[in-house]
Amino acid sequence: MCVGVPSKVIKLEENRALVNVMGSKIYVGILFVPEVKINDYVLIHAGQAMTIINEEFARESIEEWRRIIDGQHGTLF
Repeated sequence: MCVGVPSKVIKLEENRALVNVMGSKIYVGILFVPEVKINDYVLIHAGQAMTIINEEFARESIEEWRRIIDGQHGTLF
């Protein structure tokens, strides 16, 4: 199963971006989204930004991740 995590781009460098993943900051590759801009939301998988997503979808997805992390969906695994 592949799971993507929504993140906000806060800094761009040559081939990578610094993103905010629900409060944590990490660098990810931007090979698949060379057009990405600061403040865009991207879906991350395996250390790479896979696609640019719209802000509304990102916020909804982040909220679902928070519910999973907080155990509000019961046992998933």
